Amino acid sequence: MNYALIIAGGSGNRMGQDIPKQFINVYDKPVIIYTLEGFQRHPMIDAIDVACLDGWHDVLRAYANQFNITKLQQIVSGGKSAQESIRNGVYNLENRLAADDIVIIHDGIRPLVDATVLTDVIQTAEQYGNGVTSLPYNEQIFIVNPEDETTTSQYIPRETLRRVSTPQAYRFDELDRAYHEAFEKEIGIYGSSYTNTMMVELGKKLHFAAGSDKNIKLTTKDDLEMFRGYLKKDKNTWLK
Repeated sequence: MNYALIIAGGSGNRMGQDIPKQFINVYDKPVIIYTLEGFQRHPMIDAIDVACLDGWHDVLRAYANQFNITKLQQIVSGGKSAQESIRNGVYNLENRLAADDIVIIHDGIRPLVDATVLTDVIQTAEQYGNGVTSLPYNEQIFIVNPEDETTTSQYIPRETLRRVSTPQAYRFDELDRAYHEAFEKEIGIYGSSYTNTMMVELGKKLHFAAGSDKNIKLTTKDDLEMFRGYLKKDKNTWLK
């Protein structure tokens, strides 16, 4: 079984809106529904859970019914951080999934997930135990001089870098074990940590899967305008 875990536990303060950004309406549809539709349509996704901000569970369930998200199974409470939200979702899958089932973790505010990206991340995880969406880094990266932060004399070759985001896919037994270990030992769970960085801190090897530049994360108003632009350009595909 391939089980999607969508993370929608954030309050979206940086967007500067009165409601969480995952519930902002774009062309009469909430952002979270665009995200869920990508998983609903994909033939390799069997079921979906959402880790959702408290107080919005009933709203999400109502939207899912309205937009025919039939794969949605359970809605669990999000946490104070992305890692807590993912942990809550993973623990909620215990006694429901088999060891070799694949869990696909995805940000609820990345509504333009491509079907080919989903396919590749699932197939990579089936082969290697995990798969993380990635793209080459196309800009030059320089290291700040700690003695003078306005200068640099060292750079990182961009050929050695990859940008990693979601979706990410993991065998359930390894994912569940890793979250128990991480929270017991307080490894890889603070700040901007996510499943991928946590896995690396726990000594796990990750495997790159395909990515897409269109897979933007809606964090600011500018991101929201970019999303609207993509929808307007591809409305025959996305607005059905």
